[in-house]
Amino acid sequence: MSGKWKIAAVSIASIVLITVNLYLIEKKESKVERTVFVENWTKVKKDTITDTIQTNGVIKPVEEYDIYFDAKKNDFKKFLVKEGDAITAGSSLFEYTTTELDALKANLEAEKTAAEGEIAGIEEYIGKLRSYQGTVTSEPNAAIDESVEKNLNIDITTSSSDLIKSNIEQEMYKQELEKNRLDEKVKMLDTKLSSIEEQSSAIVTTSEADGVVKNINRNLNNPIISIVSTNMAIEGYFSGEEMKKAEVGMTIKASSSDSKKALKGTIGRIHSYPAEEPSLKKENRFPFQALIEPEGEETETLLVGSKVNLTVITNEKAGVPSIPIEAVHYQKHPYIYKLTNKGHVDKHYITKGLKAEGKQEIIKGPSIGDVILLKPNVSVKNHSYFITPIQFEKVKAGTYKKFTSREKVRYLLLGILEK
Repeated sequence: MSGKWKIAAVSIASIVLITVNLYLIEKKESKVERTVFVENWTKVKKDTITDTIQTNGVIKPVEEYDIYFDAKKNDFKKFLVKEGDAITAGSSLFEYTTTELDALKANLEAEKTAAEGEIAGIEEYIGKLRSYQGTVTSEPNAAIDESVEKNLNIDITTSSSDLIKSNIEQEMYKQELEKNRLDEKVKMLDTKLSSIEEQSSAIVTTSEADGVVKNINRNLNNPIISIVSTNMAIEGYFSGEEMKKAEVGMTIKASSSDSKKALKGTIGRIHSYPAEEPSLKKENRFPFQALIEPEGEETETLLVGSKVNLTVITNEKAGVPSIPIEAVHYQKHPYIYKLTNKGHVDKHYITKGLKAEGKQEIIKGPSIGDVILLKPNVSVKNHSYFITPIQFEKVKAGTYKKFTSREKVRYLLLGILEK
């Protein structure tokens, strides 16, 4: 009898369970009908969201200086550096002489000769004045040189000897002043000629900055010397879409197989015109240069030509409410599903902020710590009940004993029907 009783009891219980299930499922506004099985959820976190551009670059010198030479006006002598030489500001690069200096020298020498000739003429004239001055008193009717008589501007035959002497003294004083002026001029010309003599031996062109000699054109075609700076930078290209986000001054991070340390810096220059002529067949590429921040005295030497993986930080927000992108749903406005302490799934509209790295910033909406539903497997009705899988590691017998018999049956049925 006992075996048949057990079979009957199990059969009756099964029929009752199935009947109750069918009733609950078919009943309108049933809580079971609006219950959502939640397998994946997360919390609104306080996080840092960073929007970036990922691209490639190459290590190159920050600047290149070109040195030019005018072969039409100058005569080249010799180079004083070799390709690959490290130089500092003020280092000698090459020597030359100039044809302009030769012409200037000839003009100065001619001017000096003329001045010296004038001085000799003045000295001769002063000598005549002195000679005539001595004869005026003793020989009033002595013959006088025509040049002297002409410059005195007096009538020798009618003027007194005192007047003649006075005019002679004035003329001598005037001539002495002119002679002194010409003597100073000769000294000045000598100084200029000495300077030209020094320059004529060799004029040296020097470097204006530190760097390395990249190229020397021994055919004297300009530029005859190219110098690159010792400071390194990263050069690369932005696409048209990346150009919409990139700006000068943005922070960069870079890594290279040739460098043990990560490189940091900022975008220093962006060309607004493409590297190649715009074409419908090609995507535009815009050159940029990123400056590398020095790391002090132990800065690692960077190998020119090294390839780097470059990250440009276009936007970054720290300490903001963040959720996974897949938790956001859309109708007319973006919204999420929040899991409440009362067991409901409630729809909340949100105001979005920065989106990057699979994260979405929430400007307005749930707060940090709120639990939200990730992308559900079925459509969700607002204010539905929800259940979650049993986490056996968190199940404790003491908690189960606190439930009433009605609660035990209710939660058992909800779990079975939803699953």
